Amino acid sequence: MKHANETYKLFFGSLANPNRLHIINMLRHGQKNVTEICMSTGFEQTMVSHNLKRLERCGMVFAEQRGKHRYYRVNQESITTIMALIDKHMEQYCVHVLHGER
Repeated sequence: MKHANETYKLFFGSLANPNRLHIINMLRHGQKNVTEICMSTGFEQTMVSHNLKRLERCGMVFAEQRGKHRYYRVNQESITTIMALIDKHMEQYCVHVLHGER
């Protein structure tokens, strides 16, 4: 399957943004609503909502309406798998870079 570079840019740009990455890593530990995400991150509600919209548009998170709240969870099928692979890669290769080695 061929993808335009813009599609890759959108996907990796979504992961590379520090705020969105923070939200994804938090949601890896369980679903949360916007208020809970704001309380955990210290981010303002508008910023959280904006970033969640981008993550949802890219299929990185899913939302479920419960009463007056939307609960967000990370895409278990792909994003959890990708993040676990990235974690493994970082442990093997990037730890040395962070400590000024290599």
